[in-house]
Amino acid sequence: MNGTSQTGRDDGGRDRDAGGRARNARPRDGLGRPLPYGSPGVERQPEGVVRTPGRSVSEAQALLAAGRPFHAHEVFEDAWKSGPDEERELWRGLAQLAVGLTHAARGNATGGARLLRRGADAVEEWAARTGRTRPHDLDLPGVRAWARELAGTVEQAQGPVDAAAVAPRLRG
Repeated sequence: MNGTSQTGRDDGGRDRDAGGRARNARPRDGLGRPLPYGSPGVERQPEGVVRTPGRSVSEAQALLAAGRPFHAHEVFEDAWKSGPDEERELWRGLAQLAVGLTHAARGNATGGARLLRRGADAVEEWAARTGRTRPHDLDLPGVRAWARELAGTVEQAQGPVDAAAVAPRLRG
């Protein structure tokens, strides 16, 4: 396997996939935090999946509602990387929102609020530039308002937020 052991680690101790690309094989919890090797973790989102925009929104919504924003971020990232150039900033902004919620759920108020606002700004700028506020049935005004309100809440919180309880509704 080109210097890769059967465990998926190369001779330098780095995780690799079957194609030799760097991939962290450690199990992760529902918020994407790495767990020790051999620990039970949640099933990870496959990377590099090309989905229709509607399927991306539906899968991300289900993951957000289940309190798994890190995994929703992976779905948005796939859309960002595989979608048309004119939509990349939209998907990148949505990915930032999911990462912001991930940080907030992990108790990182500063990072969570910052990424929620950055994602809201990116989505707003994309909508203003394209004149589209409901691409793929997304409720961009509602998502932006959710992100900005949650950013303020996160800054005032005394601990992590419940990701499932505060998850956005992507479609209005």
